[in-house]
Amino acid sequence: MPKTTEKAVFAGGCFWCVESAFSHMQGVIKAVSGYTGGAKANPTYEEVCTGTTGHYEAVEVTFDPSKVSYVEVLNKFWQQIDPTDADGQFADRGSQYHPAVFYTNEEQKIIAEASKKAIDASKMFEKPVVTQILKAKEFYPAEGYHQDYADKNPVHYRMYKAGSGRSKFLEDKWAHRVCPLPNKIDIKGL
Repeated sequence: MPKTTEKAVFAGGCFWCVESAFSHMQGVIKAVSGYTGGAKANPTYEEVCTGTTGHYEAVEVTFDPSKVSYVEVLNKFWQQIDPTDADGQFADRGSQYHPAVFYTNEEQKIIAEASKKAIDASKMFEKPVVTQILKAKEFYPAEGYHQDYADKNPVHYRMYKAGSGRSKFLEDKWAHRVCPLPNKIDIKGL
């Protein structure tokens, strides 16, 4: 483990898809699927699926800031979601699938807000960017069978990602576009 690590927490619909995007990213130490945002301690998947606990399916990304910046991690997140859909992501509907960036400190909050504003201003989407920027709450790792799902169940994962509409959307909207953000954001100027 490096001497200094940082955490970032993102919700973008099914946590399998978000976790998979980070699990092999240079500088990321680990990506863990789980739940955040609700009041109940240690929620189960079955409880969160009801949409009544206030939790989001989310991913906690632990990274080495000497190898990858928060801005780069954040850019990777944006490129996994439809930031204009407030009601869920792709085939996954309900409050547990709402997209959100959970900031763990004031610097992350400033960067996330500037990032969201830049994507919205780029007009690369017809609708406004509505992904929430929220203060991080307690993060609870999901059950073991949800961890590293794409690596453990590659065929089912690919079928799910394609069948949900996520693969096509990401290809259409993000694959051939450069995220409208620089790799660095000077927070002193904001």
